Amino acid sequence: MAGICFLVAFLASVLGKICGMGGGVIIKPVLDACQAAGAMAIHFYSGCTVLGMSCWSVGKAIWKKDSQLDFRVSTPLGVGAAVGGLLGKELYTRLTEGFPDADMIGGIQALLLFAATLVTLLYTIFRRCFSAKQTKGLLPCATIGLALGAVGSFLGIGGGPFNVAALYYFFAMSAKAAAQNSLYIILISQAAGTAKTVLSGDVPEILLPVLLGMILCGILGSEAGGKLNRKLSEKQISLLFEWAMVLVLGINLYNIYRFW
Repeated sequence: MAGICFLVAFLASVLGKICGMGGGVIIKPVLDACQAAGAMAIHFYSGCTVLGMSCWSVGKAIWKKDSQLDFRVSTPLGVGAAVGGLLGKELYTRLTEGFPDADMIGGIQALLLFAATLVTLLYTIFRRCFSAKQTKGLLPCATIGLALGAVGSFLGIGGGPFNVAALYYFFAMSAKAAAQNSLYIILISQAAGTAKTVLSGDVPEILLPVLLGMILCGILGSEAGGKLNRKLSEKQISLLFEWAMVLVLGINLYNIYRFW
């Protein structure tokens, strides 16, 4: 089972790096479908893998001065997402306490993730029918980030696909710029959520070798994805993002069926 976790972490991070999804939107539902661990353990594995890959990716881009990061937009978005992430994590914790059946929790997450992913996919396909905004100001950015962080944390996916769609719509970013800024937002929000989990002693029962292996595979996936990203056009990245959403929809349909 560890081999499956490592492979999923690597491939999801390749795709996450290219499209700015972070990888959690693939890791969480796939490991749920494979029954690789309990719902809370998968939530933690996914979050730590996404944190590791986003930290490596963003740090490398800044170090090499090869980034399209807009700190005036993405920093307040990230801070808002961090606060929203803590709220989403608290909601998830309360939900797990109210539903002793882990399958019920997984089913609720799968259903909500399916709905949110479908909306994201439809917007991405038809986004040319909508006029992109040029949102400015700390408060509007932080508010948008708050909503993104809460949804992403509750679903255990880091919020990447929703970040990308929001950056398209609210800030008129290109596909490559949205991908980089999304990973920066994920880094801030995921770091806050993981720190809270660790400091509060809520870390679920996990296998440390699996966790470290997934983080390493996430970093390796980020490297591979970065090389592919430089070779792809804006149109190809957008198309890949759309097909990734179709994949997530299919996985979540299976999870909804399996859990319920």
